[in-house]
Amino acid sequence: MKKLISEQLVEYLENRDTKYVFGLCGHTVIAMLDALEKSEKLKYISVRHEQIASTAADGYARATGKASVVMCHLGPGLTNATTGVANAQADSIPMVVIAGDVPSYYFGKHPHQEVNLHADGSQYEIYRPFVKRAFRIDTPELFPEILDRAFRLAESGRPGPVLISVPMDMFSRELDTRFFERVQNNNLKTIRPSLERETAKKIAKLLVEAERPVIHVGGGVILSKATEELKELVEYLDIPVSRTLMGQGALSDRHPLMLGMTGFWGTDFINDKTSNADVILGLGTRFAEADSSSWYKGVTFNEDNTKFIQIDIAEEEVGRNYPLEIGAVADIKLALQEILKAVKEISGPIERKGLKEEIAKFKHDFKEANKKIENDLRFPMTPQKILKDVREVLPEDAIICTDVGWNKNGVGQQFDIVNPGTIIHPGGFATMGFGSAALLGVKLAKPDKKVITLIGDGGFGTNPSVLACAKEYNIPVVWVVMNNYAFGTIAGLEKSHYNHNFGTVFKIDGEPYNPEWADIAKGYGIKAKKVKSAEEFKEAFEEALNSNEPYLLDVPMENIPVPTDGIWNINDIYTPKDNVFEGHLMSGEATRSSHVSTD
Repeated sequence: MKKLISEQLVEYLENRDTKYVFGLCGHTVIAMLDALEKSEKLKYISVRHEQIASTAADGYARATGKASVVMCHLGPGLTNATTGVANAQADSIPMVVIAGDVPSYYFGKHPHQEVNLHADGSQYEIYRPFVKRAFRIDTPELFPEILDRAFRLAESGRPGPVLISVPMDMFSRELDTRFFERVQNNNLKTIRPSLERETAKKIAKLLVEAERPVIHVGGGVILSKATEELKELVEYLDIPVSRTLMGQGALSDRHPLMLGMTGFWGTDFINDKTSNADVILGLGTRFAEADSSSWYKGVTFNEDNTKFIQIDIAEEEVGRNYPLEIGAVADIKLALQEILKAVKEISGPIERKGLKEEIAKFKHDFKEANKKIENDLRFPMTPQKILKDVREVLPEDAIICTDVGWNKNGVGQQFDIVNPGTIIHPGGFATMGFGSAALLGVKLAKPDKKVITLIGDGGFGTNPSVLACAKEYNIPVVWVVMNNYAFGTIAGLEKSHYNHNFGTVFKIDGEPYNPEWADIAKGYGIKAKKVKSAEEFKEAFEEALNSNEPYLLDVPMENIPVPTDGIWNINDIYTPKDNVFEGHLMSGEATRSSHVSTD
């Protein structure tokens, strides 16, 4: 029996239990829209800009752990979606992008919107740098196999996005159903690798015998759902845990062994613990620049003091930035299970005298130092006051999508996350506008949870048409726009080095300027309020959270810096130091006080 490929594609997605397709129309995908319109199981979420589609799909995938689906048009549709897709790649998020293309029989003739500067019908080449694979459908019979491979690739190994470029005529061709039936029998899961027994024993021995061990965790722990195994190991061996921004939530920020975030937005206490560790077990982390203080020796990490162990699902990340005592490619959850077995064979529980008390004192002193500013009622509000009020009102199982600036860096440093998967950061790409769209996908995936974004006015201003999507599909989320009338992080960085903020603040005739975000939201049919005082915010936020409909709060905020005890090399580029050359210390040691604040 023959059926249209578009109809069989929709049936394939339904059989994979795909619930949503995020996209924007175009003439190349109308046949696909027709098939989606007939589906009773698959819902199409139409947006007003393709970056919203790819970013909402990113949020959905993070919340479900399954590959999300984006559908877009060729040319500008494909290029508009690039930033959201690239952001997903940087943060290891599974996604399948189905993009319409020019008719297969017109390749090279320059049909409407074809990309063919260097090769005919080559639009899919645009995505090669940031997808795991870019497919183009040249043969209808291979479509089912390519589709199946795309989902497997997206979800296996280090997860990430995959592109399928589909000439528009392929959607409208008939294909014998046996080709799709063949892949329907394919097992959807790929078994992930664990640690060899001997490797687990070596790692266990190093951890048990270490005097000053630290477990350093990244987003890979959360992606592999290894949080319970991590908790059991650290409590059994009484090992302190440091984390990256993306590792927030892998172990509760209130756990007595959780140190906090390392690197540039870390603190001296945390960076001292990691730089003086004799053994560090890195789990699901790339030891990236911000988390490692630009790899300056002795600031956050120090290979002269430390034996590094690194476990990651992506072999290309193992040993990239630090010399390793042991490097292993494995799923973090399975690896920790093996390490736990090996540890229990060679040692009973370990207690490190005074460690928990030392961590508790640091946390208490840090919070005490912040109390005055987080209780300050001046207006515009301090970011610390905004975060304090949000934490007091927001349920601990609610989900927060951050963006770029205080809402990401300050949250990573100062905002306690208790449950894994309840904080979603745009880490690797740090994309402005991420939070305002990602929360749409998160809420669709988790309809029973409260979902908010903490986002700057610069980030929200990149794509306010997210409001239209939320209204059209009644997605009850809350946007908290932390409004400092600037690209605040860059304004602070520029001011620190050049004593001006040209091109980074929003002004007309010398006065702060922004669109009235609350009025704009109301124009979209969204409930909204502009906060007029610090005393008003908490009650307004509670009202928005409990409204059970889309709600925007415009919150004027002072642009003050996130405390930064680490180092970021960009500061030494803008203001060169005699003992630093191209990221390397030429003499002496780096001092954390040499940094310049960037918020």
